[in-house]
Amino acid sequence: MPDAVVIGAGPNGLVAANLLADAGWSVEVLEANENPGGAVRHDRGVDPDFTSDLFSAFYPLAAASPVLTGLQLEREGLTWSHAPKVLAHPLPDGRCAVLSRDLDETAASLAAFAPGDGAAWRELLEVWETLRTGILDALFTPFPPVRAGVRLALRLRAAGGLRIARTMVLPVRRLGEEEFRGEGGRILLAGNALHADLAPEAAGSGGFGWLMSMLGQTYGFPVPTGGSGALTAALVRRLTRLGGTVRCAEQVTEVVVRSGRAVGVRTAGSEVVPARKAVLADVSAPTLYGSLVAERHLPGQLLTDLKRFQWDFATFKVDWALNSPVPWACPQAQQAGTVHLADGVDSLTRFAAQIAMGRIPDEPFVLFGQMTTADPSRSPRGTESAWAYTHVPHHVRGDAGNDGLTGSWDAREQEIMADRLEAHIERHAPGFRGLIRARRVLAPPTLQALDANLHDGAINGGTTALHQQFIFRPTPGTGRPETPVAGLYLASASAHPGGGVHGAPGANAARAALRTQRAAALARLQNRLHRRDRKGQS
Repeated sequence: MPDAVVIGAGPNGLVAANLLADAGWSVEVLEANENPGGAVRHDRGVDPDFTSDLFSAFYPLAAASPVLTGLQLEREGLTWSHAPKVLAHPLPDGRCAVLSRDLDETAASLAAFAPGDGAAWRELLEVWETLRTGILDALFTPFPPVRAGVRLALRLRAAGGLRIARTMVLPVRRLGEEEFRGEGGRILLAGNALHADLAPEAAGSGGFGWLMSMLGQTYGFPVPTGGSGALTAALVRRLTRLGGTVRCAEQVTEVVVRSGRAVGVRTAGSEVVPARKAVLADVSAPTLYGSLVAERHLPGQLLTDLKRFQWDFATFKVDWALNSPVPWACPQAQQAGTVHLADGVDSLTRFAAQIAMGRIPDEPFVLFGQMTTADPSRSPRGTESAWAYTHVPHHVRGDAGNDGLTGSWDAREQEIMADRLEAHIERHAPGFRGLIRARRVLAPPTLQALDANLHDGAINGGTTALHQQFIFRPTPGTGRPETPVAGLYLASASAHPGGGVHGAPGANAARAALRTQRAAALARLQNRLHRRDRKGQS
């Protein structure tokens, strides 16, 4: 019997398993898919000569995460690669905002939009450097981050106190207007905010856009050499070396609860896998509380709150094998690993508003990845392994374009939407469509079929909006990995701090399980000592 059973071999589940194994626990990880990794996998399904990341691709949060860096995965063979430029955002008039790990290059790019904007970027970076350690410690530890929070509060006071706190909760449109005269700095912040489901007018979108921009400035947007699955492989190798096991094609259908405590899981094959100390679930909160745990074991208020759980935007993705690099009209975009395509902040507002109204955007905000530019091993010399994704509504009420898309995402609608993305790319890279050797379309239901945690392609485990963060994640009053069932811990992106590949939800769950066991062992020891003392007095 293992000490712990982990449901799901995504990055959070594997991080949790590794930390438990570090503490000497025996761990068994059960994964429903035939391969581990969750949303951190690659394949050669587009073209046999091209490596394509199925889901996530760039990992600034992994590079910054003390959780993942602490695992020292380089010892397991993991290496990172960078594109010459982090990010480019070309505009229709030929100008291009560039984010580079070279601060002078970023500043010069923004200064070309308006005098003084390069200096404004440097000032934002100075705030980041003052707060960076405190923010990362607070972000990647359980909520509330008491010790990390105290340290962050002290640094925050030094950086400007309430004025900086105000800046962090600003909508990104307002933050850009306050900090920059030109469009370049504004569009970098707003585009990075929409890596989550945060419209330019959303409270807190300024803080998130600033965080992602500063991560890019400091750490870049690195990629695992050889494909995203190399990160997963390193986590699995480390766990195996420590004695843990990963069993794939083993779907868990039930968390077994006895006397209010999780004691194991049941698989689709009716096998009961017992757990001596804990069960950790790297699954979405709606799946854990709506499917795996019987309703009778859960408080009614939790089930009521769960009905208000909000997913982040649905996702539509296309992968390409290209016969040559993308012919961007903006030369700076040719060296960027990530390219954002939108005509400006107003276009991002329009895009987000269409999704909010349930309409499939007619001019989608496109996030484009040039993987061979970032890692030359991904495809033959002179070619490009590329992808793009955009967001669409979960519940489609209409098509803002003229194609009559309904959100059924049948074969016809998938091709139409993929063509819409390609037409948008073609505007910025004339001749792009003529370079396509092969393409693969991953519509919202396809993404969910490949990874059940990605509900309709929602990639962040739930909205990043403030009303479902911190003590509100996944439901009000929680914010921690512990669940109402003793010995059961939520270890997925549905828990604080949310989406992104950084391992924090898994680490928080593992540490909570270890802390509970230490407290129980201490209580048992105290009881034995108390009984011995009483016996000696009799």
